[in-house]
Amino acid sequence: KFAMVAPDVQIDDGKGTILISSEEGETEANNHRKLSDFGIRNGTRLQADDFLQDYTLLINVLHSEDLEKDVEFEVVGDTPEKVGPKPSEPASKNITNGSDDGAQPSTSTGK
Repeated sequence: KFAMVAPDVQIDDGKGTILISSEEGETEANNHRKLSDFGIRNGTRLQADDFLQDYTLLINVLHSEDLEKDVEFEVVGDTPEKVGPKPSEPASKNITNGSDDGAQPSTSTGK
């Protein structure tokens, strides 16, 4: 739903409880567990990071009894239309060795 490639998801409670890890097998035991097994309830915040895309989401979990039949969850709010790596900023000057004074390296042979 959020177009994440390799997400890490943790409970945003200061304890760092990781629910999903981008490291293969690290959180595989969590796959069959429910959110309530981790103490996640109405109002809990989750932080989802996708390091590969330099992309972070804060997710507020809100309980609702009003979902349509067979709908397990609903995303409400702004979701990104296009996700991907942030473009790198173009360099404004070509700087060599920390100096932009135009000096060139010496080419003397030392004779």
